[in-house]
Amino acid sequence: MIEIALLSVVVLVVLLTLGVPLPYCFGAGLMVMSLVGGTTMKGNMLWGVGQLGNPILLALPLFVLSGAIMSASGIAASLLHFVNIFVGHIRGGLGVVAAVSCAIIGAISGSGLTGVAAIGPLLIPEMEERGYPRAYATALVANSSILGLLIPPSVTMIIYGWVTDTSILACFLATLGPGLLIMISFSIVNLIMARRFPLVLEARPVGKEFVSEAASRIGSATPALLMPIIILGGIYGGIMTPTEAAAVAVIYAIPVGFFIYRGLTWDTFLAAGKDSATAVGAIMFMILFSMMLSQMFVFEGVPQALVSSVFEITQNKVILLILINLMLFLVGMVVNDVTAIILIAPLLLPLMAALDVSPVQFAAIMGVNTAMGGVTPPYASILYFAARIGGVKVTKVIRPAMILIITGYVPVVFLTSFWPDLSLFFPRLFGY
Repeated sequence: MIEIALLSVVVLVVLLTLGVPLPYCFGAGLMVMSLVGGTTMKGNMLWGVGQLGNPILLALPLFVLSGAIMSASGIAASLLHFVNIFVGHIRGGLGVVAAVSCAIIGAISGSGLTGVAAIGPLLIPEMEERGYPRAYATALVANSSILGLLIPPSVTMIIYGWVTDTSILACFLATLGPGLLIMISFSIVNLIMARRFPLVLEARPVGKEFVSEAASRIGSATPALLMPIIILGGIYGGIMTPTEAAAVAVIYAIPVGFFIYRGLTWDTFLAAGKDSATAVGAIMFMILFSMMLSQMFVFEGVPQALVSSVFEITQNKVILLILINLMLFLVGMVVNDVTAIILIAPLLLPLMAALDVSPVQFAAIMGVNTAMGGVTPPYASILYFAARIGGVKVTKVIRPAMILIITGYVPVVFLTSFWPDLSLFFPRLFGY
């Protein structure tokens, strides 16, 4: 039956590369296992539908909805002004504003596309006006938006915790260290690259004028900054579960959008709800079919066979971790982060246990690798979306995006794999 499972994977990969919608790709893999392998579908279907009733998954639509509402609320402008008052006068400071603002947006929405949608239309034209090449500005915003998948709360970490039966709170914290380090590395790389651009710097107010302006911008950004504090404070303070925190985020986002930032109207609110429902519906179908396929692989002993086969090649932990990172990187190039986690995590978890890598560290390893796929062609959904927002051809954006990935992102990928404390420090700090 291992051969049938491999055939199923081949069919899945071929359909993915042909651009077939994800649920149908997984459905075809299921058909191979059922028709050729003789695996029963009835019990697996009942099991899959039962898994969708897990209360943990209720956090997904709620976080997606809260992110969509806050994105439509107009909070991005206040966040940009807040960060810009401190670093806007520095050469390359506006690029730092992009990285930090996308990290804050990520802490609000848990989505990479939200960062592009909220920050891109405002920051990309501003960066071009200040002397940055438009393609570079677009690439920086796209790469920085990856932080939305790593800075908690993260939709992908909810999926990983649910699939692997790992503490979701620990998974949130596991990607926090790598996410912050990526934000810092992007900022440093940007400051170095900015030396080659003919930039126009913003004059920084001094004295009482600076204090007054800073206080004004901080006051304007406070309602937006309170949202991640309420969410994460409630979760790690033991007051709320992640699902309850997601519900509170929606309840908080609505009055903030309508009455404080006033960017939210009845029409944009309904549009945000419609877009969220569409996105979540597609995710749930994908989760159902991919979970059923993964469960079939587990029943057929594919993870155990994979571990045995890998250890026949080498038992060197360093080499194996490099190979695993390479595999995750290649998977991230053809499927989105949620799909990669659902399909790969159950298969690789026994191998990581054999390598003495904890499930929490593995959450960070999977998180940083699959997030990178969002800006790595051919999948690169975040990069394509940013190119559309920025009005730039994708071919022009790829080069600066790859420079940022190679110099600012890849080093963090290897640090996450070979320096466990990077991903385990915050979970240990909070007792996980």
